Amino acid sequence: MPPCTPPTPPPEGEAEANIELARLAKALSHPARVTILRALLRRDTCVMGSIVDLLPLAQSTVSQHLKQLKQAGLIRGEIDGPRVCYCVEPEAIERLKALIQAL
Repeated sequence: MPPCTPPTPPPEGEAEANIELARLAKALSHPARVTILRALLRRDTCVMGSIVDLLPLAQSTVSQHLKQLKQAGLIRGEIDGPRVCYCVEPEAIERLKALIQAL
């Protein structure tokens, strides 16, 4: 059996890109979070109530999913009186697309 060749070192920056892609993929690893992101991509802004109406989940569960998407930088939320308006972070979505295309 021929000996295994040593792995080729990754191109400069590939390791960081892998970490970033894994982090973003983890944020999208639940169908509810994908549903939320798709809904936000279809609108300019969205308030909490309408997001809860999209999913058969409790408001507290939806809030946790929103928190994870926000922590990953895929969405942002702005306080508007008693509500929080959520919208997609366009630069993060473009970065996610670029990372996936680079696979």
